Amino acid sequence: MDPALLHARAALDWLLELGADEAIGEDPVNRYDLAARAPAPAPAAPAAPPMSAPAVATGPADPVATARALAREARDLAALAAAMEGFDCELRPGARSFVFADGTAGAPLMVVGEAPGRDEDIQGKPFVGAAGQLLDKMLAAIGRDRTDPDPARAVYISNVLPWRPPGNRRPETPEIDRWRPFLQRHIELAAPRVVLIMGNSPAIALLNRGGITQIRGQWTEAVGRPALPSFHPSYLLRNPPAKREAWADLLSLHARLRALP
Repeated sequence: MDPALLHARAALDWLLELGADEAIGEDPVNRYDLAARAPAPAPAAPAAPPMSAPAVATGPADPVATARALAREARDLAALAAAMEGFDCELRPGARSFVFADGTAGAPLMVVGEAPGRDEDIQGKPFVGAAGQLLDKMLAAIGRDRTDPDPARAVYISNVLPWRPPGNRRPETPEIDRWRPFLQRHIELAAPRVVLIMGNSPAIALLNRGGITQIRGQWTEAVGRPALPSFHPSYLLRNPPAKREAWADLLSLHARLRALP
């Protein structure tokens, strides 16, 4: 193959890894060239502090503390969604859609995943790509359906992060810490009877521990509710033999839901 074509293909693959998976405009724009041609703004003269009030140095606000305050103030899911969408996050400029939840709020079962991927970012809903399709099949196997409002079958679905990380990478620890207060408040307001924790990131967010292969299938508690850690559907797509353990988790979840008063 022509070396120039190989170089172009490698450049495209690199852009895809960064999350640039579609064209936005008709013509390419060289942002570096625009920055070079733009005139430098004149420095503004610093304002002198008043003589009676000496200036006090203040550091940046703690994003986790800010998240706790915003989450605590949310009185319903609509208010929580508005607070989360307006919350400052480095992931927001690189994402297309704010992804909050899907399914029926108040359902006995709430599923918590990791973060939106490409398909979720496009549609603005969690778990709609290949992993979401597998999740729907898994839930159907135990009589659950995100589109059914009947409490006997209803499901509510969300993620730790509402914005897509670049390149569909896993959420990083500072991101999980920043969004944990919102997730905890989300569970409180959605009021499920049981929480299904799917993947390592939600396990870290809700249980303060990772290692999903060691803790899956073991009932615990999250935000005051029975919680079951299990594999994320995307992991099952990459590792089909793990579906056997995932099926055991589903049977345990089904039994717990049926035993609810």
